[in-house]
Amino acid sequence: MDELTFAARRAIASLPKSDNAPDLEARFRNLVQSPLRAGLLRFLSARPEEMFDVEMLMSTFGRLKLDVENCVNELVGFGVVQRVAGTPLRFGAVRPVDENSALLLDTFLERRAAISTEDSAPSVQRFREMIGRDEKMLIVFEWIRTAAKSDIAVLILGPTGSGKEVVARMIHELSRRGTEKFQAVNCAALPDTLFESEIFGFEKGAFTGAHDRKPGRLELADHGTLFLDEIGDLSLVAQAKLLRVLEDRRFERLGGQKSLHVDFRLISATNRPLDQFVRDARFREDLYYRVNAFSIRLPSLRERPVDIPVLANRFLARYCAGNGLPLDAKTISTEAMSRLQSYPWPGNIRELESTVSRAALSAPGRVIRDNDIEFLHAGVTMPVPDDPPKLPTLRDAERAHIVRVLDAVSWNKKEAARVLEISRGTLYRKIVEYTLEPETRTSRNRTPE
Repeated sequence: MDELTFAARRAIASLPKSDNAPDLEARFRNLVQSPLRAGLLRFLSARPEEMFDVEMLMSTFGRLKLDVENCVNELVGFGVVQRVAGTPLRFGAVRPVDENSALLLDTFLERRAAISTEDSAPSVQRFREMIGRDEKMLIVFEWIRTAAKSDIAVLILGPTGSGKEVVARMIHELSRRGTEKFQAVNCAALPDTLFESEIFGFEKGAFTGAHDRKPGRLELADHGTLFLDEIGDLSLVAQAKLLRVLEDRRFERLGGQKSLHVDFRLISATNRPLDQFVRDARFREDLYYRVNAFSIRLPSLRERPVDIPVLANRFLARYCAGNGLPLDAKTISTEAMSRLQSYPWPGNIRELESTVSRAALSAPGRVIRDNDIEFLHAGVTMPVPDDPPKLPTLRDAERAHIVRVLDAVSWNKKEAARVLEISRGTLYRKIVEYTLEPETRTSRNRTPE
């Protein structure tokens, strides 16, 4: 019998008997069995004076809108959460009127909450800071949870600065290998001359300067995770060597003769179009299928502009906390926020965080103004879409067509009437109505100096 059930039954036993007490206890136990419902109940109960809408709860718990709505509505149905009408709907904690329900709630809240692996993972907390109001990142969160359940090879796709390594660390920390080592290798900074010694390691005396044996990243990642960042930058020679290890799970150190067996989980990342590289014979097709068993695409910040104010304020609060200031010591003006939202962010979240921190440092007062913001990519400007061409009216279109036909037949009105399939009298009337003259062609084709 668990602690909640024992304490609740003992408390309920001291109350006047009620026919539905056992049923109430079972209902409450089923209610808090869900980690999300239990987390929502604890979160709202710890803030009894505050109200939260669904989007705020989605961002806090990293869950999709439908999941949060279903769970919070079940809490409302039990009577431990109240719904406040408005746009949007807001939710807050409420103490049940029924004494039995209130005792069950008190017993649940007094019990120490079990900290899940997801809640304790540092990378998960970092990823939640990247989540705003747009559900694209919440869908990515669900993909991450799915990928962490097995050892399948994962390919993370996304532009520079979108958080690919954070996602890789999340998958590792949430997987069964989370207690083992996570080895990250930047393939873009690894030339062919160093690839073999860095990945496979080397024996003493393997080459000039090899004074001691050095284990490679594969050996260090044994029972853990190997993360290959920017895998699209590997040369064809390096790709062939990597493919052999993925197929055999065996390798030899540089200068060694003993074959070593490794058990590791592979996660790769790239901002390059690997499928196009395969078609151009710049990336091995067999290796592509090995590393791309399960793909996760991270959206760019440009694809979710609604998140920019949320993330900017979050990064600003982190800057203030990191520098020993109150969380509201700095604020962003409306003009400055508009400028942040109109920028294309080629460096994505990483650039936004750096820009906000730099603006907070350089702003002389409490308010960050428009001129305090300096972008990392100063030469990048937001493309301004051209105004759509004005569509001609029916009168303008008819006039232009008549002029075009008259010009084509050298103002032979009989021929023009035949082409236009109208009478010659109608044509004369149109010429007078539109004040057309043979010189129209000359004036239309004249090039202004």
